[in-house]
Amino acid sequence: MATIEKPGHSAERLAGTVERITFHNGETGFSVLKIRVKDSRDAVTVVGSSPPISPGEFVECTGSWQNNRQHGLQFKADAITVVAPTTSSGIEKYLASGMVRGIGAFYAKKLVRKFGTGVLDILDNDPEKLLDVPGIGRKRLEIITKSWEEQKAVREIMVFLQSHGVGISRAYRIYKTYRNEAISKVSENPYRLSLDIDGIGFLTADTIATKLGIAHDSLIRAEAGVRHALQELAAGGHCAVPKERLVRDAASLLGIAEPIVEEAIALETGKFNLVCEIMDSTEVYYLAPLHRAEERTAAAMTGLLKGVLPWKGINPEQAIRQVEKETGLTLSSSQKKALVLVLANKVSVITGGPGVGKTTLVNAILRIVGKKTAKTILCAPTGRAAKRLSESTGKEAKTIHRLLEFDPVSGGFKRGPGNPLEADLVVVDETSMVDIILMSRLLSAIPGKAALLLVGDADQLPSVGPGAVLTDIIASGAVPVVTLTEIFRQAARSQIIVNAHRINKGEIPVNAKTEELSDFYIVRASTPEEIHRKLMQMVTERIPARFGLHPVRDIQVLTPMNRGGLGSRALNVELQKALNGNSEPKATRFGSVFSPGDKVIQMVNNYDKEIFNGDIGMITSINMEDGELVVDFDRRPVRYEFAELDELGLAYATSIHKSQGSEYQAVVIPLGMQHFTLLERNLIYTAVTRGKKLVVIIAEPRALATAVRTRKSGHRMTTLGAKLAETVMKPEKQRSVP
Repeated sequence: MATIEKPGHSAERLAGTVERITFHNGETGFSVLKIRVKDSRDAVTVVGSSPPISPGEFVECTGSWQNNRQHGLQFKADAITVVAPTTSSGIEKYLASGMVRGIGAFYAKKLVRKFGTGVLDILDNDPEKLLDVPGIGRKRLEIITKSWEEQKAVREIMVFLQSHGVGISRAYRIYKTYRNEAISKVSENPYRLSLDIDGIGFLTADTIATKLGIAHDSLIRAEAGVRHALQELAAGGHCAVPKERLVRDAASLLGIAEPIVEEAIALETGKFNLVCEIMDSTEVYYLAPLHRAEERTAAAMTGLLKGVLPWKGINPEQAIRQVEKETGLTLSSSQKKALVLVLANKVSVITGGPGVGKTTLVNAILRIVGKKTAKTILCAPTGRAAKRLSESTGKEAKTIHRLLEFDPVSGGFKRGPGNPLEADLVVVDETSMVDIILMSRLLSAIPGKAALLLVGDADQLPSVGPGAVLTDIIASGAVPVVTLTEIFRQAARSQIIVNAHRINKGEIPVNAKTEELSDFYIVRASTPEEIHRKLMQMVTERIPARFGLHPVRDIQVLTPMNRGGLGSRALNVELQKALNGNSEPKATRFGSVFSPGDKVIQMVNNYDKEIFNGDIGMITSINMEDGELVVDFDRRPVRYEFAELDELGLAYATSIHKSQGSEYQAVVIPLGMQHFTLLERNLIYTAVTRGKKLVVIIAEPRALATAVRTRKSGHRMTTLGAKLAETVMKPEKQRSVP
């Protein structure tokens, strides 16, 4: 029975039906709920940590009443427990919430009308009876039954996690990974969560371990802490770390003595989870997969370098004349020198900023080599980068993941040493984005007979994942490098390109001195509030009106960080409200609200769906009955169950790091001093070069100056360059074309 106890009772308790979820943070579990309590006219506000809850569910809360100065009387819950609803109306609302796939508002009403309050018991024990309901056939029954069983299992995991002090939105992933063994596996070794499940880190696992009674200074905790310290460094791009720093960081993180950490390092090394090498007389440690990736990348590239060119009989001078005749283009002297270099080498790199003719050069190479070889493969790290490469060359281009053919059964790629790609030339665009793990996988699948051409801008942000692949290859001196620097006349008309090169040289970008429309603007602002106000006005009104660009499809806000008033999270809420606030229906999951027409971004790699971290799409439909929505990713519809929506985030605004490899019609960049710790040259350079037709920087002048003038000295600690230099017997001198 729904009850409410008033302030002043020694054991305060409140129970009732969830009417609305005002707020839910999927990471922490913090929620603001509106609870309908029996015999009370108004819904009660409850705040506290809870698992994901749907309207219609029945909850029991223990805690205390508080009078909040801003929000009035609230019930602050120390614990929120979900129990099955008992009334017909509560059950109907619960089943209509979309929590159970295959049952929406329509079938919820039918089921309650047919079975009354016994419907939940039927779902548990005799689901075949659902076939008696008109419209429910065998296929829908299978969907409902599977979803109901999953929800029960996930709820058990949620209750278990919550009882150990963790409010987390990852229960569904835990269930998918461990299935019915989830609770036993987590109880046995909670630290395995941080290894097995994307999105669950050491700190979450450590919280559970503490509740389970695992000792603070136990070796199992120390070993997990050492791995976590290395993973944190890998998240910052490092592949290796000196032992002294690893011991210091892990001891500080764990709050334990350094000798215990050193013992844990020795144990992890003995288990081959870590690898030790001597670099400049210093012990350095790697996570084993990163060490393997660097070793294999260096070995594979060395093997390619030593091979025989797959094309024969090409006279470079004659080929250049023929290309110019066929295309009507006149190649510059630097492009001609570059072409000669690439045609003479089995592995080569083309690098340079925007407008320096990289695309023209690549097209010329493809045209020449295409007459002599059977198979050319084009690829790039992201879907958008692959699409751009395809559009610029007129040839098919794939993402590296799709090219390597991910196998969901084995969890690996089908293409590799035993099943290599069929290619004479492999061209990789946006190579600066490729991390060491992905480069290792790609090179392992390239046959020894093939040539490799890496194209990219070494001055952009490095890969999100560990390593500095393009920079290391260039610095190694082992691979011939073409560095294009000449801005061509047509490109020089673009203020985007001119200012990108100014930024790269450490010069402040400037507005064009003309009354005509430009493609680059700097808008000054004196406070974060003014930046926010001008940004909203630019995106919703001024740019659409003056340039005819669609505020959702064509305009992308790129910000240095996720948090704060000018971070992507806050801006997404405001922009969604302004640009798509009236769209229905709305699906609320994991602290986000999704509607048809919303622009969304994939937050993690999903190999089953072939959608990867950073891919942006548009929600085209939401089916509340079946508990799923459809996102259009470059004209490819992808379905998501509501339980999978923690993989998606709003994308009206994204971090600059997430924009790598993409190109947008218009880019709006807010820069404030609140971004101080992230302001650096390659960040703003990357953001500006994402704009195709228009770039608008809305900035505090000091913030813009700081970003342009700051080149952080902290390089990623990697050893690929050294390994390449060592394994290539006679490294050719690196060549640059002015």
